[in-house]
Amino acid sequence: MERMKEFFANLSAIHLIVLFYLSAVIIATVLLSLPIARYPDAEWGVIEAIFTAVSAVSVTGLTVVNTADTFTPIGTILLAFVLQFGGVGLMTLGTFFWMIRGKRIGLRERQLIMVDQNQSNLSGLVKLLKQVLILILSIEAVGMIILTTYFLKYFDTWQEALLQGFFASVSATTNAGFDITGTSLQPFANDYFVQLINILLLILGAIGFPVLIEVKDFLMNKSTRNYRFTLFTKLTTVTFFSLVVIGFIVILLLENNHFFSGRSWHEAFFYALFQSVTTRNGGLATMDVADFQMSTQLFLCTLMFIGASPSSVGGGIRTTTFAIIILSTISFARGKTSTKVFNRELDPYDIHRSYIVMGVAVMLVSSAVIVLSAIEPFPLTSIIFEVFSAFGTTGLSMGITSDLSTPGKIVIILLMFIGRIGIFSFLFLMRRNNFDDRYHYPKERVIIG
Repeated sequence: MERMKEFFANLSAIHLIVLFYLSAVIIATVLLSLPIARYPDAEWGVIEAIFTAVSAVSVTGLTVVNTADTFTPIGTILLAFVLQFGGVGLMTLGTFFWMIRGKRIGLRERQLIMVDQNQSNLSGLVKLLKQVLILILSIEAVGMIILTTYFLKYFDTWQEALLQGFFASVSATTNAGFDITGTSLQPFANDYFVQLINILLLILGAIGFPVLIEVKDFLMNKSTRNYRFTLFTKLTTVTFFSLVVIGFIVILLLENNHFFSGRSWHEAFFYALFQSVTTRNGGLATMDVADFQMSTQLFLCTLMFIGASPSSVGGGIRTTTFAIIILSTISFARGKTSTKVFNRELDPYDIHRSYIVMGVAVMLVSSAVIVLSAIEPFPLTSIIFEVFSAFGTTGLSMGITSDLSTPGKIVIILLMFIGRIGIFSFLFLMRRNNFDDRYHYPKERVIIG
């Protein structure tokens, strides 16, 4: 026991967080494999269990089994519980349970919270997590009440409507992409009310917890004129909604003479809007993305690669990373030595980190595409789409997930897990303790570009 304590005491916060997520995957695998969680005739093996558990913990939504045909109502509730842990972060719910038990939140726990929530300092973390948990649970509760009430016209009993409303709200808010309809939101392709509620829940989950907290503080502030949003909130919000609008317009233009041909304006409008929002990290779909033409599918890959905002339920390189890269590139092209936005100057260290995230992400997805192309018989576009969806923890698919070979599923599992813990956590696993260089060599310029 003493050796075990010493082992954990010597682990860094990054290593502990990754270990916690691995433990969560193991626990989720066991829970979802319980006999009471699955129908007796459901297809279920070790690889299916691990894949589903990783997809749930990483709130991705890619599945190798049909969720509706596999899980009993008890299994559905257990799956929603796993999605909740994965969505708001293990440390958020863990801190909640610590506080219930009256446990003091010490420095070690605060370091874990800082890593899990992608924060840069230790101050105010417990307060942050309390607000995050209250906001997310409140959003889910309101979403569940609205959807359950509305679903009474679709389902025969209130119990079934409640289960559908509860799971749909949790899945959308956590951007998990799982569904218990069997065909995602395709049964509601012409029900714009259901789509609007899901769009709102997807946005609230993906835009970032700090943004939600600042908006809440702004609305509750008696003197709103004196309230100042942080640079993070301004940059995140503008980038997030710009991507939604750009995605909506591009999808409309690309599919105008293809999928949207012969459809009414409101059908095309909602199809394009929903697919644009869901690529932020949602994974839910009102149509089969395989019906889009290749150019649209590749564009969706770009949106999934960017993903959601930092400190949210989503993955990808994150919206701020993308924004900083674009802004710094424009500044460099204009001959400027600094990058400015919203009357603030970006820290060069953050710019450096953004390019590292982009570079590592490109190498990861490129390697995965090459490996899967070598071992799987599917078209290249389908493989690229699957890889970008897994890395962005989005969950959209062109229908090849369940037909992947075991090695192919393992590749997707690794991508989903890395997408959940984040690029920096992945890199820090191989990093030694910080230390300053005690000496430097003469500097020399090299040819670039």
